[in-house]
Amino acid sequence: MRTRPLKVALLGCGVVGSEVARIMTTHADDLAARIGAPVELAGVAVRRPSKVREGIPAELITTDATALVKRGDIDVIVEVIGGIEPARSLITTAFEHGASVVSANKALLAQDGADLHAAAEEHGRDLYYEAAVAGAIPLIRPLRESLAGDKVNRVLGIVNGTTNFILDKMDSTGAGYQEALDEATALGYAEADPTADVEGFDAAAKAAILAGIAFHTRVRLDDVYREGMTEVTAADFASAKEMGCTIKLLAICERAEDGASVTARVHPAMIPLSHPLASVRGAYNAVFVESDASGQLMFYGPGAGGAPTASAVLGDLVAVCRNRLNGATGPGESAYAALPVSGMGDVVTRYHISLDVADKPGVLAQVATVFAEHGVSIDTVRQQGRQDGGGEASLVVVTHRASDAALGGTVEALRKLDTVRGVASIMRVEGE
Repeated sequence: MRTRPLKVALLGCGVVGSEVARIMTTHADDLAARIGAPVELAGVAVRRPSKVREGIPAELITTDATALVKRGDIDVIVEVIGGIEPARSLITTAFEHGASVVSANKALLAQDGADLHAAAEEHGRDLYYEAAVAGAIPLIRPLRESLAGDKVNRVLGIVNGTTNFILDKMDSTGAGYQEALDEATALGYAEADPTADVEGFDAAAKAAILAGIAFHTRVRLDDVYREGMTEVTAADFASAKEMGCTIKLLAICERAEDGASVTARVHPAMIPLSHPLASVRGAYNAVFVESDASGQLMFYGPGAGGAPTASAVLGDLVAVCRNRLNGATGPGESAYAALPVSGMGDVVTRYHISLDVADKPGVLAQVATVFAEHGVSIDTVRQQGRQDGGGEASLVVVTHRASDAALGGTVEALRKLDTVRGVASIMRVEGE
């Protein structure tokens, strides 16, 4: 074993960063044995130096992150500050001064992953980011390495624990959205401002990263269709249960049936209770991968939190340090396929549409005609009069597979019918 330590600098020392520092200290001997050399925490960049950080010597704390990454004697930078800037500038500066980088920054990688990979390659350094998607769940490395000889066709998953907790609570207790969100906030699963989670921004960033790796194609955050879950209601869950389904906020990355393009999207969807993702409860994450040779694979576990995310960071740190000792680098960006990324209008799936209609003869025939005129085939229809009377009924239509564009034209035409009082909800049906 080499006795001279590999030096590691930590950018950020919040929930994740403090766990990384703790594990580096408490598991130092094991890490050294696995790497082939000791690792030394050589500096920690923070915004509030006065805060007490147990187990971290005060002399390692600095507010000058730029000076830390420019030192030249740092082997690996661990970036856990998040956001776009200054993280982007600090990472590129680290490459320029000889350090490899381990990051958990999903937003930055989804937006500027190609440029960061190019900078890493230019300077002969590693860029690893297992912790950017699904916390402790090994997902990026299996896609990037274990399945490198296979053809991945679809990645379907729950990649945000906050939203899964809320939807699971709505499903299991009948709670409304706001009630379930309040409980998630009280338990610490949701931030004070939950927008990034409940509106799908967090999951969209992860979908961009997963799609890029799975399909060897550059997929940016702007390429991902995003729809939040704030409009999901208890009535939607009741309809889902009648179909033998539940509702999840899914990240879906898939090849077109002809293989000529890919799509990436995030939105609520009904999935059959028989699908493995339907049983994922609480704040857990799970990702379902479908490929030619290996068939169907599922990755499941805690998707957030200090210790789980730190576990993924440390896994990358071990890999990068081993590469450093061997004078090598691991796999970089693989974007050779360069497939076009299609818009949501080209996506084909099933739909569940709930309509408020006039309760009189002939309405069903009018609605069915509109679907037929737009080339959307109906699978099932359920009509039920309102208990409170009022001359209105609820009409639920479940389609066969249709494009999003065709469904959009259908709904627009339905809104123009005098007998259709309103479109109560539209939800995609996935996982079949």
